[in-house]
Amino acid sequence: MIFEKERFISAEHSDKLQSINSKKDIVVYVHGKGGNASEAEHYKQFFKEGVYGFDYKSENPWDAKAEFSKKFKELSEKYNKITLIANSIGAYFSMNSGIEKYVSKAYFISPIVNLERLILDMIKWAGATEQELEEKRIIPVDFGDDLSWDYLQYVRKHKIIWTVPTDILYGSNDNMQSLDTIKEFCSNAPATLTVMNGGEHWFHTKEQMEFLDIWIRNISKADS
Repeated sequence: MIFEKERFISAEHSDKLQSINSKKDIVVYVHGKGGNASEAEHYKQFFKEGVYGFDYKSENPWDAKAEFSKKFKELSEKYNKITLIANSIGAYFSMNSGIEKYVSKAYFISPIVNLERLILDMIKWAGATEQELEEKRIIPVDFGDDLSWDYLQYVRKHKIIWTVPTDILYGSNDNMQSLDTIKEFCSNAPATLTVMNGGEHWFHTKEQMEFLDIWIRNISKADS
């Protein structure tokens, strides 16, 4: 009886291993503000795995934390390995969501890696002060989302710690995050940096897209 029980457990364990090994890998694309999940189609040419565009609805980091963690947990149960491609604020939302336990590799394009610094810059662009924002709680602006004191406080209380091996593509003319900010992030994370001279925060021109395509094709091949 003992032998039969041990044999049964062994067979059950074998079935579980077979199930795990039969899972496929997946690449998840997370768009930036103003983008959409259909952008994932562009990246299918670079990966043999399926590429899934995450059509998230959250507009702030605390809602994104819940939405992202739920989605990536679901995907981790269906797929063996998850690779992340994230653009702009999508990179910040991803890092803030605690999904690194589900992700084995990441590619960031023009990522927002220090949202506090960006918000402080936006306060200056609006001709306002941090004290004024605290008093008013909300300051409307005509160049993006309204400034929010609660948003700033959330970002300050939830520091980013990112442990996933990551390759970053950054444009030298990015007006959202400075090169020093990106380099500081890379010094504290397992991240490598590629800078396109003349590139912008939004990679969209023919030259910029060609640079992006060469970049992701080369590094994805090296990682495979």
